[in-house]
Amino acid sequence: MTPSPLPYFIGCPSWSENAWRDYLYPANARATDYLGLYSQVFNAVEGNTTFYARPAPATVERWASTMPPGFRFTAKFPRDVSHVDDLRAQLDAAQDFTRLMAPLGARVAPYWLQLPAQFGPARLGELAWFLDELQVPVAVEVRNQAFFAKGEQERLLNRLLHERGVERICLDPRALFSCTSREPGVLHAQAKKPKVPPRPCAFSQHPQVRFIGHPELAANEPFLAPWVDKVAGWVEEGRSPYVFLHTADNYQAAALAKRFHQLLMVRLPGLAALPELPRAPEVEQLGLL
Repeated sequence: MTPSPLPYFIGCPSWSENAWRDYLYPANARATDYLGLYSQVFNAVEGNTTFYARPAPATVERWASTMPPGFRFTAKFPRDVSHVDDLRAQLDAAQDFTRLMAPLGARVAPYWLQLPAQFGPARLGELAWFLDELQVPVAVEVRNQAFFAKGEQERLLNRLLHERGVERICLDPRALFSCTSREPGVLHAQAKKPKVPPRPCAFSQHPQVRFIGHPELAANEPFLAPWVDKVAGWVEEGRSPYVFLHTADNYQAAALAKRFHQLLMVRLPGLAALPELPRAPEVEQLGLL
């Protein structure tokens, strides 16, 4: 099954969620089947796993043999590249990582550079040098509060990225932080994600959005609505944005992504529906006579 071409990229933080057998994957799906099944429904995925550990070359080759040509994998630079005292000292390590991911070809576009909260305005020169030397498509996520203050420091960051056609990844955690649940998964997500205001921007053909959702699907609707309009506007301008949807434990992430697409179909008449994976038929339970 090949998904119909979409004018944008949509996906989740990963494909390897066993719980999705409850509503997305066939109940008898094996973990080794997940990527192939996922890529029949969605056309992109966040490369969160590469932030924590580099995959083995054989794993990358297996991904390359499974991901369709038009699929996108936003491989995140490992934290030993992004979370260091000086990015310039990590250029070789970053380039080694891009060589490791080379079998995926254009499917790795862009690479993601997630910078820690400690990476502030004083290090912008370092960032500019790193991006200029790297020579691969990159999108950058910042978490330092100075870059959200609407002052000169934020303008300098935006100018640096815009001049290079490098997207500023827009993280929107408002739905997550609107949740008052004391469930451990919610509390963990709220502690891990930065509480920053969204900064929608388009510095290239591919704006990047990370939406961190409420664990109750219906509670996301008012937070999704502005993004539906924003993404539709970008598509109407001829851009191809990337939209990734999370929930606290990601059990509902695929359902949230499907809901976003349904809303976008209303805003963009003619937009193709996401494919549905075949589900095993329900077995009728026969009572004893």
